[in-house]
Amino acid sequence: MSRGLGATTPRVVALVPAHDEADALPATLASLRAQTRPVDRVVVVSDNSTDATVDVARSLGADVICTVENTGRKAGALNQALARIEAENVLVLDADTSIAPTFVEEGLALLDARPALGAVGGVFRGTEPTSVLEQLQHNEYERYAVQIDVTGRTAVLTGTAALVRTEALAAVARARGVTLPGPPGAVYDPGAITEDSELTLALRTLGYELASPLSMSCTTELMPTPRDLHRQRVRWYKGMLDNLRAYGLTRVTARYYGQQVMLAVSTLMLLSLVLITALTLVTGTFQLVPFWLGVGAVIVTERLVTVWRGGPRGRLLAATVLPELSYDMFLQLAFLRACWLTATSRDAGWNHVHRETPPRPTAEQTAGDLVGSTV
Repeated sequence: MSRGLGATTPRVVALVPAHDEADALPATLASLRAQTRPVDRVVVVSDNSTDATVDVARSLGADVICTVENTGRKAGALNQALARIEAENVLVLDADTSIAPTFVEEGLALLDARPALGAVGGVFRGTEPTSVLEQLQHNEYERYAVQIDVTGRTAVLTGTAALVRTEALAAVARARGVTLPGPPGAVYDPGAITEDSELTLALRTLGYELASPLSMSCTTELMPTPRDLHRQRVRWYKGMLDNLRAYGLTRVTARYYGQQVMLAVSTLMLLSLVLITALTLVTGTFQLVPFWLGVGAVIVTERLVTVWRGGPRGRLLAATVLPELSYDMFLQLAFLRACWLTATSRDAGWNHVHRETPPRPTAEQTAGDLVGSTV
């Protein structure tokens, strides 16, 4: 990574970490070519790939960096790539993700206008759902986008697509082993299984601001099976728990600790509600209480409104309530497993989803969806 940027330094270099992503790369690289402000260089970082990832990347005009003896997952792959490129800003883009055509242009404009910004992240949405399980995830991502839009707060600088100042990454590398956890000189902590949430904490700890405008959307794959989804969420939850343990309780992490506590409380409350309801049904003491019916109506309305932009299928699923309630329980069981793995110091592992044909939109379809969402 550049330590002294000159007049000829590229403004934006896109880094696309990829492990066996030959099928997904074409759509991802197409979305980069469709940018209203093109990136100056595209580098696919092939990490121990055994398929045609390297050949596909080169055939589509991307440069390729192959990792060497990397054991640090995505974080280690990115560290190796960052050590070999120069840029004012780095766009880190997952190989299974497409970005809106104005993503780079809007991100650069924000970074230019707000010097305190260390990075601008995308607001991720799911691909077109092909099953009820994928529609449930799609609804969840829609609600997350609404939450960001309403609060204006970036909880996590998503690793699916983020435009980051190189000087901010260099500051993180200098602080490793001093004020930040991780080996000295490393941009990403190779010990973190969720490198995006760890980098979020690192940048905030160093005083950088973060932003995630709703218009800077990125479309990423949905998990096709319950097993894939469970493994993904256990890794996400455990990654954040590990990161918080590494950072300890600070001014920056206090809010995140609170979120984990509230997640644990909501998990226990939901499980208790289900058990009590089941018990009253079995014993014949179940009653409909007007007050709780009113509360339920408010909850259903909120869930319906927050997925409205997701289309009629998403609205129908939200209105039926029970599928989403079951989905929430499924996610909370994943959280409980993550807590158990954290308490017992076990690894959550990594899950790579294999697809014959990635059901992802082209850059032009993404642009059309964006236009439609603003009407």
